[in-house]
Amino acid sequence: MKIELELVKNMHFVGISPDEHKTHFDALPESGGENIAPRPMEIMLQALAACTSMDVVAIVRKKRKTVEAFKAIIDGERRDNHPKVFTKVHIKYILKSPDAELKDLERAVELSQTTYCPAIAMFKAAGCEVSSEFELIR
Repeated sequence: MKIELELVKNMHFVGISPDEHKTHFDALPESGGENIAPRPMEIMLQALAACTSMDVVAIVRKKRKTVEAFKAIIDGERRDNHPKVFTKVHIKYILKSPDAELKDLERAVELSQTTYCPAIAMFKAAGCEVSSEFELIR
């Protein structure tokens, strides 16, 4: 996989994927940015959320359960000193389904976190603690 990253202005960068999808990055004003886009570490958490969420939704659907809505809320803690890597990440998975059981959600998360999600695997390999909680809404 190859991507490009281009400077737009000040600290505003745009990443371009092989399919030409764009992701914008920026810094806070005190770091020379304009705060018009997320910081790279924020996007890392968004990517982690997207990776595991896609797994979980696909697995729940494969169990022939209805997914009316889904949300992942991620809280990440970083080291105080440089490099300020993530040390802890907590993911709250919220599934709205009329027919899924909590065990369906829990099993889908387990499979995502132990087998399928490369983003979680990378965070764990870097020494980051990953925890989770679950909510099922009818």
